[in-house]
Amino acid sequence: MWLAFLGSPVADLAQGHHSAAATTLGSLGLAVFVVAYIGLVMRQTGRPLGRFAARACLTVLPVLAVTLSLTLGSEWLVLFVYVSVAFGAVLPLRRTRLAIVAATAVMVGVGLLRGTEPQYWLVVPALLGGFSMIGVRELVRTTRELREARAQVAQLAANEERLRLARDLHDLLGHSLSLITLKSELAGRMLPDHPDRAAGQVADIEKVSRQAMVDVREAVTGYRRPRLSAELAGAQVALTAAGIEATVPAGAPGLPEAQEAALAWSLREAVTNVVRHSGARRCAVDVTRRETLDGPVVELTVEDDGAGPAGASAGNGLTGLAERLAAVGGSLDTGAAAGRGFRLVARVPAASVGSAA
Repeated sequence: MWLAFLGSPVADLAQGHHSAAATTLGSLGLAVFVVAYIGLVMRQTGRPLGRFAARACLTVLPVLAVTLSLTLGSEWLVLFVYVSVAFGAVLPLRRTRLAIVAATAVMVGVGLLRGTEPQYWLVVPALLGGFSMIGVRELVRTTRELREARAQVAQLAANEERLRLARDLHDLLGHSLSLITLKSELAGRMLPDHPDRAAGQVADIEKVSRQAMVDVREAVTGYRRPRLSAELAGAQVALTAAGIEATVPAGAPGLPEAQEAALAWSLREAVTNVVRHSGARRCAVDVTRRETLDGPVVELTVEDDGAGPAGASAGNGLTGLAERLAAVGGSLDTGAAAGRGFRLVARVPAASVGSAA
């Protein structure tokens, strides 16, 4: 939208103050300037240009700004504002500030050489635009580093969880397996002379092994309990992988385990339906805490712009969700979204209830 400030050069060309050749060359120069500026600044703030392309654009922009301003008039001095912004977007930080000040000084000098009003009001936009672009560059760099750091933290958290699970399983099974080994050796030694006592040891082995299986099952079940924060991250990944534009909150409010698990299962089922059946292009997920007459509730909303209720009929998945939410005092509402698509709303109380216990 900042290209709107090029209205002065465009108006100067349109008013016919120059010869046909000058107007043609000026139009061509302005077009090259705009293409180089957009390619340099917009590309640089996203995915950096190659060294050759960046240097070529940095050379073209100031040369065109000086040439067009000297030959066509002071209305073209606004090009130096874009040169200053380009310097702020591309040049190394140790040279950026000096380059911005130099571009502004050249702009004033060209205006004085023209013998017309040098338009000193452009000094502030030139300086402000260049130094603001330095801030944008730093923001982009910080965002990239933050994404990399978050990925590393997620990997470290996963590794720590594996180590914790390994430690817990070792502590859980170590005693039981040692006891089974010991009783097996005793039963083997007792079997020739005392078969009745050996049978007792075998019975103890059976009890210990059964209890070990129960302990392992409980431990694994606890680790597999879905977490809403993890499901939100998984929803973002799943929707993005399916080519669906996703809006997903970064975190979730605190909830008791039963209510959080119910919302996590609801989110997983809803996202699965969106990916498999909706044919949607956009999907929005929202988790909010609300105050109602019955007390505080946490509400999960999943809304897409896909096929609508006909493409997401209440099958076993949604029926199971309704039963799971009802078990913790919650509710499930499904139906058409505003305009087009499907909307799922799952609510759970923000405090523990008797049925959850």
